[in-house]
Amino acid sequence: MIPAGSRSVSGEGYLDGQLIVAMPGMLDDRFSRSVIYLCAHSAEGAMGIIVNQLAPNLNFHDLLVQLDVIPENDSIRLPANADTISVLKGGPVETGRGFVLHSADFFIENSTLPIDESISLTATLDILKAIASGEGPTSAVLALGYAGWAPGQLETEIQANGWLNCPADSQLIFHTPVESRYERALRKIGIDPAMLSSVAGHA
Repeated sequence: MIPAGSRSVSGEGYLDGQLIVAMPGMLDDRFSRSVIYLCAHSAEGAMGIIVNQLAPNLNFHDLLVQLDVIPENDSIRLPANADTISVLKGGPVETGRGFVLHSADFFIENSTLPIDESISLTATLDILKAIASGEGPTSAVLALGYAGWAPGQLETEIQANGWLNCPADSQLIFHTPVESRYERALRKIGIDPAMLSSVAGHA
């Protein structure tokens, strides 16, 4: 659940619409080497989706069958040139709930949250039905669960060098191979992943 009013109006001091990247010293194993797209960040807390951890043994077609969106023998009619839709481990909160990060060319009234000019979030079955029928967004990933922070918690973790932030881009989230997203995010902020890993575990 995204808190009402969680989008910052001015954007000052808040990181919604950006990526945060786990540092090597991250103590929480659930977020080790994770890249998280922040959907909401305000004085009320933060909510984001991990975009570089695949859900094990689960693909998009099988998930749609499990949810009774399509019959087992039906195929998904993705738009021309669209990438296969990844099913991600979005975070440790509400892991049974699906969240679709997608390109801004798709919108459902009262269901879709535009986050920036190119990326939106929808968390209803309607978008899965639209995708299955070929009427969904051009680009999308489906995440099971999300990452959440209480008021001030994310800021504290950033100050403790748990996270780096960097600008998001749809190419990284939708079109970069999942296993390459951590390295690509670090390179976006001028960090060589090899250099970062070489100092991991040293004070």
